[in-house]
Amino acid sequence: MLAQAAGKIKALSPQLKDALARPFVATADILRFPRELRDLSEAEGQSRFTAYFTRSRREIIKVHRMRYRIFSEEYGASFSAPFGLDRDRYDRHCLHLVVKDNRSGEIVGYTRVLPGDRLHRTGGFYSSGEFDLSMLKGLEGRLAEIGRTCIHPAHRNGAVITVLWARLAQYMIENDIRYLLGCASIALGEGYNVAAIWQRINEKHLSTQPHRVVPHLKLETLPGDSEQASVKMPPLLKAYVRMGAQICGEPCWDPDFNCLDFFVLMDVNDLPARYVQHFMQQADALPSVQPAQAV
Repeated sequence: MLAQAAGKIKALSPQLKDALARPFVATADILRFPRELRDLSEAEGQSRFTAYFTRSRREIIKVHRMRYRIFSEEYGASFSAPFGLDRDRYDRHCLHLVVKDNRSGEIVGYTRVLPGDRLHRTGGFYSSGEFDLSMLKGLEGRLAEIGRTCIHPAHRNGAVITVLWARLAQYMIENDIRYLLGCASIALGEGYNVAAIWQRINEKHLSTQPHRVVPHLKLETLPGDSEQASVKMPPLLKAYVRMGAQICGEPCWDPDFNCLDFFVLMDVNDLPARYVQHFMQQADALPSVQPAQAV
């Protein structure tokens, strides 16, 4: 079935690809993702959230402020951030994907995308600072990295991250991206049973050996009890694995952000067929938007 789904992606007609180049709006009618991933409540209502790529300096500054607030206050990150803005040298080369709450007008979700064809500007992916990414040389197809993903604390029930992921999947299809890569973080101060999460990954979600990465810095002992039966994963990591992504080895310890980062690799050919069917059936219902562009 996955092979058939991949074939459908590659066979998308120009008309369908044009229809896909539009913003993804989360509504009870349009958003037909599996219940275990979307977790939307009745209170979300019609057209609550919209995901789109922005070039607005005003919106990007808001994102930088949200990133700093979440990473410093929740993760306990310690890094230089003049004016309370989290930004680095990669931002100017990335596409900035935001999720807006259509009721309040506020940005409540974010991730940035670094297309592989811009590595000559950055010197490599951001993740290369944490992992030996030699395995990427063996991958065939276009790559893109996501990073700095964050969701407003009041909107972590599933709806926002679902809309964010839906737009990312669209982006992959629109731009013929074969692989999406990045880091999924676990904040060490949030009480997650990291040892049990790593055990679950080993059992169900670990990549094959050719796709493994090696962290530059790791903890000798992961916090928690690996024998615990019930495992709670952070929302982003949970979304990754439910979309069929592979976790490519042991996590890297990031002392500045006080977290553990798992390197994640998603192959568009491994997207469950139901997601591909969703895009093909619902494309005509989506309103128009400009294609993703750099800042």
